[in-house]
Amino acid sequence: MSKFIAKIVGIFSNRTMMGMDKAGNRYFTRNEVIDGVMKEKRWVVFKGEQEPTSVPVEWICWLNGQRKRAPTTEEMAEMEARRESVRQNVERLKKEEEERRAVQGRTHHHKIPGKAGGPDLQSFLQQVRSEADNPDETSDATGSMSDAEPKKEKTVKPQETLEPQTTEPTGSGPSFQPGVWQPPS
Repeated sequence: MSKFIAKIVGIFSNRTMMGMDKAGNRYFTRNEVIDGVMKEKRWVVFKGEQEPTSVPVEWICWLNGQRKRAPTTEEMAEMEARRESVRQNVERLKKEEEERRAVQGRTHHHKIPGKAGGPDLQSFLQQVRSEADNPDETSDATGSMSDAEPKKEKTVKPQETLEPQTTEPTGSGPSFQPGVWQPPS
């Protein structure tokens, strides 16, 4: 029981306030010995309702031990200004994108905000129709076939389909001899 009381008293007497954020949350640390090893404990005391999402990223990093030093007020102000600059840039880019689309006349399409547009089906259908009208002028998937090249049909021998041609040693039958195979030169 005395260890418990000593621990409770130690919580309140050995803590050091490291800082406070914009929301009024206070951050503390204390050193304590656990299994003969000195460890630093870090925690936050929320102002008002306990809302973990109100903790800034810099303080989260400090609480998790990813930072050795607590963030300073100057550093917090600098990061907040940087975040605001990024927000303004995002808004500016969104407006520029809307203006660009308005100029191109693509605003008449009803698109769901936040979703990427699909393929242009009209041009695909035109391509399919033109290929269907001229089957002799179609090319293969790589587009390497031209009118000057004659079509070559590949004949497949029945042996090729059963056993693939390889230079690797195969088999474990009576003709197999370990250590005899040499790679081709």
